[in-house]
Amino acid sequence: MDNIVYIDEIDIKNKTLLIRVDFNVPLDPNGNITDDTRIRALLPTINYCLDEKSKIVLISHMGRPEGKRVPELSLLVVAKRLSRLLDKEVKFANDCIGEIVGNMVRSASYGDIILLENLRFHSEETENNDNFGKELASLCDIYVNDAFATAHRSHASNVAVTKYVNTCAAGFLVRKELNYFRRAIENPMKPFVAIIGGAKVSGKIEVLSNLAEKVDKLIIGGAMSNTFLKALGYDVGSSVVENDMIPHAEKTLERINKKKIKFYLPVDVVVGDKFTADAETKVTTVQEIPKGWLALDIGPATVTLFSEAIQNAKTIVWNGPMGVFEFDAFSRGTFAMVSNVANTYALTIVGGGDTDVALHRAGEFAKMSYVSTGGGAFLELLEGKKLPGIEALIDCAKKNGLKARINLTKS
Repeated sequence: MDNIVYIDEIDIKNKTLLIRVDFNVPLDPNGNITDDTRIRALLPTINYCLDEKSKIVLISHMGRPEGKRVPELSLLVVAKRLSRLLDKEVKFANDCIGEIVGNMVRSASYGDIILLENLRFHSEETENNDNFGKELASLCDIYVNDAFATAHRSHASNVAVTKYVNTCAAGFLVRKELNYFRRAIENPMKPFVAIIGGAKVSGKIEVLSNLAEKVDKLIIGGAMSNTFLKALGYDVGSSVVENDMIPHAEKTLERINKKKIKFYLPVDVVVGDKFTADAETKVTTVQEIPKGWLALDIGPATVTLFSEAIQNAKTIVWNGPMGVFEFDAFSRGTFAMVSNVANTYALTIVGGGDTDVALHRAGEFAKMSYVSTGGGAFLELLEGKKLPGIEALIDCAKKNGLKARINLTKS
């Protein structure tokens, strides 16, 4: 990550910039944006480019149209919201490649902003097609990636495009994401506590393995805790369990014991007789989950246990909710943990789309030190993996003899 070149390390004045952003924002049934956090997160990079009199061409995806033009997934609604946030016209192109788009970019003035249509209306985007990347590259002098949320994807707009541009850089959001990640994982203040929730162990087994080498305490909640409880011999009723992951859970437990990490699982749970918002509910210990019932949230004793475990933490990384917080009856555990994490004196870094939503619903979003914009990318960094979008920037810099001048940890 030290070899990344950032946008304020290169000359962008009076240059045409192609900036990969993530405007994949949630929409309501009427096509209105319900949360513009991802748009606002890009404003520092966009405003810096405006100050430098750059011509700005923004590219993004929205949803999964699978190579087809889906009107409900058009980025036009984003262009309108961005215009209001910047108090400046954002021009909109109804495609992202082609002669008309090229002419529109060339005829624009320096200081103009153009948002191109959804990249994923073309299947070549997700195929990381070289020709598609080359067409995107033809629109600019400089390529900038500020879409951390898609950095774990090998797509044309963040990998193939870099082969055909002489100057590639990362934006301020990517720098912020990597900076916080480094502070949390590579050089954390101790005690370091990780809270991992969500539904599946299978999606996070590598995260758990990597964290077992670094943390002082590991807290597991959500449906994935059922698999660990079953690995310890508990009967969890009809709760969601990944039976094929039980051997992996057992190995993780062995590693944790060997490393002498303090490990926390639920001691009580809120169970429901069915997986619905109107289910009959009750609180029970993990030893007494009734047959046919499902554990859908952590219980009050567990909230107390987990909260006490984080009180002396200096660094907390959290990914995944503690229960099915979308249903009011099973939301209290997650919301209580949100409040307790928000009110610690630790560096608190949260990643993952569901956890992000929980923060907003609990009204504690602003109290966290940092909330990552990239669920999948955040997880892959926690696993210790390299991100294709970041590696492409590094390769581009090496190929063209560009060297980073800013120390990431000080920026």
